[in-house]
This record gives sequence, structure tokens and C-alpha cells, in this order.
Amino acid sequence: MIRVLVADDQMMVREGFSVLLNAMPDFEVVGEAVNGVEAIAKVRELRPDVVLMDIRMPELNGIEATREIVAADAGTKVLVLTTFDLDEYVYQALRAGASGFLLKDASARELADGVRVVASGEALLAPAVTRRLITEFAKLSETSRGSAGRQEGAYGELTERETEVLVLIAQGLSNIEIAERLVVAESTIKTHVSRVLVKLGLRDRTQAAVFAYEARLVTPG
Repeated sequence: MIRVLVADDQMMVREGFSVLLNAMPDFEVVGEAVNGVEAIAKVRELRPDVVLMDIRMPELNGIEATREIVAADAGTKVLVLTTFDLDEYVYQALRAGASGFLLKDASARELADGVRVVASGEALLAPAVTRRLITEFAKLSETSRGSAGRQEGAYGELTERETEVLVLIAQGLSNIEIAERLVVAESTIKTHVSRVLVKLGLRDRTQAAVFAYEARLVTPG
């Protein structure tokens, strides 16, 4: 069973997602939270596998809540909920450690698949949406411009093949797709991805994608 916590200040959203997930055999909604403070407290208490996290909540927003949950390193993954696919706050949440994001108008199947992907340890990187969001705000972000030099030094520790894998991650390719592109075994790609994350001090593929855009390894557009 995948244990899920739903954090959103709108009751209809919380109840809607809870009903959808509880109707499926592999999910259990273990709790709900109305703001970031409550989300953090319930993660500590309930230890869910995944938090469906709204961004714009009272008392403490979803970005700060995500940052604290990720920093606690309890194994709980955060899947950000948003109404808009081009939301600067979503980009900030990804940088804070969220494992991906999902639009609130997603279908029941998209919701379930997204939670499963994040629970399995992968990042929810939809090339058509997430890449557009990251590129948009990476090229506009003062932070990204200021940190690009430091990041260039960091990715200099990667081998040529690891850098190539990092770029393909940022383009939204899965391990299988990267393996096919580079004509190697999927297990080899998993090893490369693990080494990239360790060398760069990153949590998951989403942060790797953000890093690649901010370091200008991938050209926005």
C-alpha cells in the first residue's frame, strides 16, 4: 500500500483526491492537512510515502513545508499540486526538493500514476510541461544566473558520459529511453544516474533537471 497525505487548504480538493485514491486497491490516504504547518506535523506523525502538496496555503506555504519535509530525510516524497502549469512557485518547490508536480485538473488515472511514480523513487518529469516550466524560470531567475558559475564547477566532476546522462534527464527521458538513446543496458544508466546524484549532492532526477538548466547544460527554449 502507498500511504498518502493530502495537504490543501480547500476542503473539496482534499476530499476529492482522498476519495479517488482510497477507491484504488494500492493506496491509503492516511491523513489530510489544511496548511504547511499541519502538513509537516502530520508527516512526522504518520510517515506517509507521498504528500500531495498544494503551494498556496495559509500559515506556511507548500514551498517551505516541502523544504522542511525533504530536509528531515524521512523518506517521504512530495508531489506538488498546482492549478497552472507555468507557476513560478512550482519551480521554487522543485528547487526545494519536490519530486515533481501535478495539475489539479489531472484525471484519476494521471493522479494515481503520478503518485506511484514518485512513491517508487522516480521523479515526475513530463517533458511537455515540466521542461517548459523549468526552462522558463531558469532563464529568468536571478538565483540561477548568480549560481551558474558555481554549478559549472560542480558538474566538472562528472565524466563525459555522466554529463550526457544528466542532459537527457533534463530533457525528460526515462532510464529506458536514455538506455535506448545511448545503446547501453538500463542497469548501466541507473548506475550513471546514481553517480550523478551523489557527485552533485542532489536528491532525485527533478533536482538534477533543475541543476542542468541552471548550469546551462540544456538551452532554454
